[in-house]
Amino acid sequence: MSLTLTSSSSSGGDRDPGMPLAHGRCTLVGAGPGDPELLTIKALKAIQSATVLLVDDLVSDEIVAMAQPGARVIHVGKRGGCKSTPQSFIERLMIMAVREGEHVVRLKGGDPFIFGRGGEEVEHLAQAGIHVEVVNGITSGLAGLTSLGVPLTHRDHAQGVVFITGHAKPGSPGTDWHALAATAHAARLTLVIYMGVSGAGRIQNELLSGLPPSTPIVVVQNASLPNQRHAVGTLATLERTIADNGLCSPSIIVVGDVLQGLAAAASSAHLALEKAA
Repeated sequence: MSLTLTSSSSSGGDRDPGMPLAHGRCTLVGAGPGDPELLTIKALKAIQSATVLLVDDLVSDEIVAMAQPGARVIHVGKRGGCKSTPQSFIERLMIMAVREGEHVVRLKGGDPFIFGRGGEEVEHLAQAGIHVEVVNGITSGLAGLTSLGVPLTHRDHAQGVVFITGHAKPGSPGTDWHALAATAHAARLTLVIYMGVSGAGRIQNELLSGLPPSTPIVVVQNASLPNQRHAVGTLATLERTIADNGLCSPSIIVVGDVLQGLAAAASSAHLALEKAA
């Protein structure tokens, strides 16, 4: 199989009437937060039937190892602040491989349609006449909090949940955290913030415009993996909590009153350690 890019393919997603119709197929697969046991059965079947896998950085080695022995695995890393494979290059690879008759699996951490750029890839492949099947995965914002025994919604504390990115597209104004804070407070919402560690100071300051400083927060790093870590604090101490505990990407930040029980337990444990000392 050849996946060599040439200048004639530079337009990637544009359909050339002279090109043959795609005769392979493409599946976007959510690999979940990292724990292989959290894969869906449908995701596992897609991985095992793939002949070409384009794999993101956050997909664990254990999951990649589930591919059939003859499959071609291409790592197309995409991490904030790190050298990344251009999105246009990934999409061109997908189109070329499908046109060569391959079953292409685009393997993404979490869920393809939650901050995974899956929507962009579906649009570009559709322009090339290629239908894409999407297999959902468990997103880290859900898995991280569940691993701590905490729900995202609760009849007494949260009537809904907002998944939001803390990393805006370059050139865009980004999230209006002031407006979000006011809405979250009025509507009793849990905030789950992805890719927010590097901007935690700004997020903290702007959320404080509409949420009480005592609002509990938790930061979960490497959700579902053996090296998962977390730290509990309040909105007023968010940036310091991250720094004091050495937390870094990939982490999720959760803000809201559903964390009251976790915060109380953390406070009790801290007092117990102080007394023991």
